[in-house]
Amino acid sequence: MKREVKKKYTIGVVAEMYNIHPQTLRLYEKEGLIKPYRSKGRTRYYTEEDLKRLELVLTLSRELGVNLAGIEIILRMKEQMEEMERQIQKLLEIIQRSLREEENEEVKAIVLSSKSVVARLQDIINRHENKGD
Repeated sequence: MKREVKKKYTIGVVAEMYNIHPQTLRLYEKEGLIKPYRSKGRTRYYTEEDLKRLELVLTLSRELGVNLAGIEIILRMKEQMEEMERQIQKLLEIIQRSLREEENEEVKAIVLSSKSVVARLQDIINRHENKGD
């Protein structure tokens, strides 16, 4: 079994990639906007997911002029919406499963009803044939 290797970037590399000062990244971390992984030696490592989140933070800040408090609120709301989407998806799966079970019960009832009708028809045919004998 092959283990997936996630790319990790140090603070200097990330700062250079996004043309920001490493201190800005430390500030974003202090404010809870990004949460890089820390090694045992306390070195910050940023994953691809961290970079996506940083890109959103930078877009909100640079392009839309949102301050850090506003960014924090937006990120929190985004996380809550994603959690709600997961819960709605689970609920839809439960409903679909329930509907399939109900459909199965309806099909079973129809089959049983059909068997009953067939049995009654067979009785009528047998009685009719026996009358003719």
